[in-house]
Amino acid sequence: MDKDNKEDFSFGRSCDLKVPVTFRISQLEGVRHPRPFTELIDKPELRFHGVQSPTLSDLFVTCQLLADNKPLTIPFQTSYKTFKSSYTWNEWITLPIRYCDLPLSSQITFTVWDIAGPRAAVPVGGTTFRLFSKKWTLRRGKHRLLLWPGKEADGSVETTTPSKSGARDEMGRLEKLVKKHERGDMPKSEWLDKLVFRRMSEIHAVETEKSNNLYLYIDLPRFDFPVIFSELETLALTPQPSPSPPTTHSPGPLLLPASFHTDLSMWAVVDPDIPRDNPVEDKHRRLVRSHRSSPYDRELKPNTKLRDELGVILNYAPSQVLTSEEKDLVWKYRFYLARDKRGLTKFVKSVTWRDPMEVKQAVEELLPMWTEIDTDDALELLGPGIVDSRVRAFAVRQLARADDDELTLYLLQLVQALKFESSASDARSSRSTTSAVSYDDSGLADFLVTRAVNNHVLGYRLYWYLTVEVALEDRLMGKMYGKVIFQFLKLLKESDEERKQLLIRQAGLITSLGKRAKEFSNQKEPRPKRIEKLRSFLADSRNNLLSMAPLPLPLNGNIEVVGIIPEKASIFKSNLSPLLLYFSCSDGSEYPIIFKDGDDLRQDQLVIQLFTLMDRLLRQENLDVKLTPYPVLATGPQQGMMQFIPSKTIANIVSENGTLLNYMRAHYPDEGSVGTYGVDPGVIDTFVRSCAGYCVVTYLLGVGDRHLDNLLVAPDGHFFHVDFGYILGHDPKLYPPAVKVCKEMVDGMGGVHSQHYARFTNFCFTAFSILRQSANLILNLVTLMVDANIPDIKGRNVHELLQEKFLLDLTEEEAMKHFETLLNETSYFTKVVDRFHDIAQYWRS
Repeated sequence: MDKDNKEDFSFGRSCDLKVPVTFRISQLEGVRHPRPFTELIDKPELRFHGVQSPTLSDLFVTCQLLADNKPLTIPFQTSYKTFKSSYTWNEWITLPIRYCDLPLSSQITFTVWDIAGPRAAVPVGGTTFRLFSKKWTLRRGKHRLLLWPGKEADGSVETTTPSKSGARDEMGRLEKLVKKHERGDMPKSEWLDKLVFRRMSEIHAVETEKSNNLYLYIDLPRFDFPVIFSELETLALTPQPSPSPPTTHSPGPLLLPASFHTDLSMWAVVDPDIPRDNPVEDKHRRLVRSHRSSPYDRELKPNTKLRDELGVILNYAPSQVLTSEEKDLVWKYRFYLARDKRGLTKFVKSVTWRDPMEVKQAVEELLPMWTEIDTDDALELLGPGIVDSRVRAFAVRQLARADDDELTLYLLQLVQALKFESSASDARSSRSTTSAVSYDDSGLADFLVTRAVNNHVLGYRLYWYLTVEVALEDRLMGKMYGKVIFQFLKLLKESDEERKQLLIRQAGLITSLGKRAKEFSNQKEPRPKRIEKLRSFLADSRNNLLSMAPLPLPLNGNIEVVGIIPEKASIFKSNLSPLLLYFSCSDGSEYPIIFKDGDDLRQDQLVIQLFTLMDRLLRQENLDVKLTPYPVLATGPQQGMMQFIPSKTIANIVSENGTLLNYMRAHYPDEGSVGTYGVDPGVIDTFVRSCAGYCVVTYLLGVGDRHLDNLLVAPDGHFFHVDFGYILGHDPKLYPPAVKVCKEMVDGMGGVHSQHYARFTNFCFTAFSILRQSANLILNLVTLMVDANIPDIKGRNVHELLQEKFLLDLTEEEAMKHFETLLNETSYFTKVVDRFHDIAQYWRS
């Protein structure tokens, strides 16, 4: 960065982009004219070409990645699609090659084909598109590619079918301006932008009619920063200059440039001492830090300036790395900080764990005298970065203060924390016996088992969490979890044999349902026939499902079931054919669940757990946003159940009732209400609050793939989300909004100018502010799941992703302003561009 430039400039390197090359083939624009009759008379076979059809012909696109006249992938082809009003594919293509493996000369060929008779196709046009620009930057965003009529894309270095020609048209000029506007290179004015985009739509229609050219539109991923082409640096020892070769007349001499041995861009030096401790830094640390715990050290207090510096350090996020100066400052005032509950995690990071004297003072003197810490800090001390069992045992003792309900909220992560206990114990033999760090058992497993034996609901949850871990592919961890299950069942047998038998019966119920669900998912019979078979199976008393002795439901240990109602059972329309089962309860009520086989529910289970936690945090601050965190339980790596909430998707509601207001009015009318559009005021209030709650929690967890089929509304106004296959920013769709608010939700509140929408925004701001105060707790919970092999968490920097959502680098006022911008941000520009290219709206999937 230039010293005179005060602004940071960030970019990414292509060699660091380890994701597959992906793009979307959007649509074909331009007018295709049928062949003249004179040509048809000369060549009658042309009558069978697709362009002669009165309807849109069955076009398809082939594409291939090449570089230096050599193919890098096999050709790919779009799937068959019938066209109604325009040639629109909107199909994503993922090539089996990563961006980091691309050479600079990479280019993609696109050829549009038309039907030319039985088993024959002719090229409508082809184009060759370079992935890197002249400035070596990876292309991104929307692109309009010129098709060369009647030609197949050649893909050569000196291509005859380039994606852009030298001639400029009005639309090309306008699209360049649109890209500048999108990058922020042009000032934005909301009212003026609306007029401009409306006028651009009119110009586009006129230009398309009068132009003889065909254009193929594609969409490339938009990365947060420009991506510059860069190759991986080769690590090698610096070669020694060799003597000049003798002058001979041997054929083919190898001529090397004079700078071959001195060019730093070609050679890198490997320093074998890099991983070793720097003796100078160690000497400095020993001089700076005192090991004697003198009375002066105990009474040392910081002045005002240093107290402010310590306050800043204590407010760091859990993932913030402390500098050596900050570690020295924390160590210097360690006795002063021992009375601050926030200081322990920062103190642990400041200890030099390879120094026996320092470790001894930290864990034997300071740790016992430290004040009680909060739950979020205790969870951080159970993470993978803490190996000393005495520190971990201190965290376990702090967790012992939590009641059973709170412990149930964190149980999923505490079961994962057992992995770090096991790795610390297994690593004991490979470490020096003179080390001051303790690798003994911290007692976390004993703590969880003891609490589970004493609380029925907690015990059922612990059993199923452990069972799933045993069934996973990691045999080493499975063996460790198996020992914990054995310990749990042994204690149960000694104290409560009846509860052990209940667990065995729960396992039998899950096995029976899982076997039946697998059979139905593999059957090809019509759905009504399968439903009839399912009801027959449940009604058969020999299967012990119609009526059973009271059994706590694995999904919810507080619910005691006595059978399944056959006539209400059903099978959903889905590839996996999930079962809908209504359990009859001992108190006379019914409890509907969905049972799935062949689907990994652990990610949904995590999201719902975090929703439940956030709902509790909001209620503690007297804010009820009517969340519906229906319970989810994975009973195996590819199996599980969840509660079924009677409701309808927004897509079905709009199809059947027109609007959400009509839907709520049909179930809870109130003609005398004022300002609630004929709907019961309590129902409208529930809808507004739940919309606000889910907007905030789905924003914080980066829930993606939102469409009108996974947004549901219950008759009483409860709005909620289902299907959490994409979280933490992952989204299969282009341009996902940060805060998920669709038009149908706003219309259900009466529009953006209604008083209910104003209340909705106020609830959003309040909920975001409250949850932001507990950011560290949520950060630590998600961090403990990094080794759980959950798709959207595995191998990702979850701390960084969540910190961006919580805006922890901003002050409270700045964060609220930024969130307000995200909430009020209209996606008008995106909508215009999507309509511009006839792309389906995000919320219409």
